[in-house]
Amino acid sequence: MSDTQQRIDQLVKSNNILLFMKGSASFPMCGFSGRAIQILKACGVETKDISTVNVLEDQEIRQGIKDYSNWPTIPQLYVQGEFIGGSDIMMEMYESGELQQLLAPKA
Repeated sequence: MSDTQQRIDQLVKSNNILLFMKGSASFPMCGFSGRAIQILKACGVETKDISTVNVLEDQEIRQGIKDYSNWPTIPQLYVQGEFIGGSDIMMEMYESGELQQLLAPKA
């Protein structure tokens, strides 16, 4: 596993809610990343509870995350180490209620 893949793996495994995106939670730099943040907020997740990685700041991560997940686009959401998908999948899961269940605090 390359250094970049190891860095990504460590990030994924050490954050409950991790979003690889363009920009930050408070300043998304593309529509899809903004949409992903809005979906998470609509699920009741507070911005402070979302860990984000700005792929625009690190070209190795920007390409590496696509290889890591075998998913061609950004943003990418991981919840408790599991790859969930991009903003379209997040929206589908939100509309079905599945994302809210996944993100609900465990009792």
